Amino acid sequence: MRALRFFGGFHGGDSRAWLLKIVRNTCYTWLRKNRPREILYELDEEQHEATSGGPDAVLQEGIDRQLVRKLLDELPAEYREIIVLRDIEGLSYKEISSVTEMPLGTVMSRLSRARKRLQSNATATQPGVL
Repeated sequence: MRALRFFGGFHGGDSRAWLLKIVRNTCYTWLRKNRPREILYELDEEQHEATSGGPDAVLQEGIDRQLVRKLLDELPAEYREIIVLRDIEGLSYKEISSVTEMPLGTVMSRLSRARKRLQSNATATQPGVL
């Protein structure tokens, strides 16, 4: 509804980033009013399902998915958001910068820090994973 209401303010460019910015800002406004706690993201497992070769592969995929979810949940919200936008949603640095209203350098440094922290947490949780 907000996108339709503010469609007059869209001046061309990347419509996906524009729409994600509206969704992000609406979400943050709602969370500020209703949940003053840390932001949580849910991964849609059905959307990111992969085909498998058998029962062992299915079990390993389930374990891997649980580990990734646990590791993402351990990240601070500002890192988690950047990882989700870049590595799960596939946005470019420029799109992430537009959506989050952060300078491009901040996006790149947060993504680097988030990946290092994710790798460190994975190594601490299960040595030899990454």
